[in-house]
Order: sequence, then structure tokens, then C-alpha cells
Amino acid sequence: MGRLSVMDLAARVRKAPARCGTTRVVLIDGPAGSGKSTLGARLGQELGAQVVHGDDIYEGWEGLSTMWPILGHGILEPLSRHEHGAFGRWDWHAGRRAETICVPVADTLVIEGVGVGQRSAREFASVVAYVEAPPEVRLRRGVERDGESMRTQWERWHSREQVFLADEGVRGAADVIVDGTLPYFD
Repeated sequence: MGRLSVMDLAARVRKAPARCGTTRVVLIDGPAGSGKSTLGARLGQELGAQVVHGDDIYEGWEGLSTMWPILGHGILEPLSRHEHGAFGRWDWHAGRRAETICVPVADTLVIEGVGVGQRSAREFASVVAYVEAPPEVRLRRGVERDGESMRTQWERWHSREQVFLADEGVRGAADVIVDGTLPYFD
């Protein structure tokens, strides 16, 4: 764990075999507020890859247990058959699926979000990265993003995600552990 060069991680991804048809899938997992979205955006830019966000997959605050149909059946399984994937983006305000996000067959795809590195998804992954940060940092980041009125939801989510990530053995299965409190540098 420690400082991670986005260029070094990108080089690792480029060397990894494709395990999802012809697509190299990078799963960036870890608890909420740890820095997954930041790493995913930087890595996606470096690789010229689409970035799919867990926040678009989950069905709201209870969404960890319901993400496989979208992640697996909507994205990973079609790509593994050399077919395009697609799913309806979750609209957190309306509480329903919204516009379709297309996930075409490509050289590389980055998927970031809590729980994306679950057991069922790892067989499709070329690289699994786990981003972590202290609980107080993660909660502060979440409240700064969503507002103080969402603190209770964030605290509940952190409890649920801790159980989910432990049950799925995500950290222990990761190829790379990243300290989300350090800057990602080129």
C-alpha cells in the first residue's frame, strides 16, 4: 500500500490479460469516500477507457445487495461474449432507473464503486484495486459531497458496506491496495 502512480497502474493493466472477452476490466473497490472515483477518473483518462460508476448501478442506499444483475448480467457477461453491455442509470432523486448507459466492447473498462470487486465479478477482472482511507476521512468526504443532512445515511451505508466487503473478501483478493489519502500522481 502507498503512493500509486496512475501511469504505473495503467502499465500494469495494459500488461494484464483480458478476462472479459477481449476487454481488460479494472475493478476499483473499497469503502465509500476512500477515493475510488478519483482514482477511476484518472485511470480511465490515462487508459482512454470508459469509467462506470457504482453510484449509477446501485438502487439507492440499499443497493449493495441488488447490484449483480446490472454489474454481471448487464455489463460483464455481455462483454465476455463480445457483446455490448448496457444498463439504466439509477436516478437517486427519482428513485428509479433513468437513461441507458451503453458499455461497448473496448480494450479496457474501468468500473469503480463499493462492491464492484465482489466474488462473482472478479473472474472477469484483469486487475482489482482496493482503495482505503480512515473512517473519519471517508465520512467527512461523504458529508462534504452530499450535505450534513445525509450524515445518517452515510453512517448506515458504512456499516452495510463493511459487512458486504468482508463477506466478499474484496480487500484480500485485490491485486493492488491503494491509500486513498495520498495523491495519485502521474
